[in-house]
Amino acid sequence: MAIFSIEIADTDVDRVINAVSTNYNYSENVTENGILVPNPENKYIFVNRIVREFLSDHVKKYEIDLLKKQLENSINNPIINDPQV
Repeated sequence: MAIFSIEIADTDVDRVINAVSTNYNYSENVTENGILVPNPENKYIFVNRIVREFLSDHVKKYEIDLLKKQLENSINNPIINDPQV
């Protein structure tokens, strides 16, 4: 299996993690069975999951759009004549 990686400057890691986790509504605490508890997923794991989901969602959308286009191109328009002409 291939590994896809990115490199973030050490000085920017916290900025990136904080930005993504905030933009995707990460919470330090979550509700379980009506009780507020610490989130078992820390910010770093959360952002890693969000990035993986982002990539997966984009591949899926691209492939669906491609298949739709191929299907549309393979369908011939029906011939419908005006009987009045």
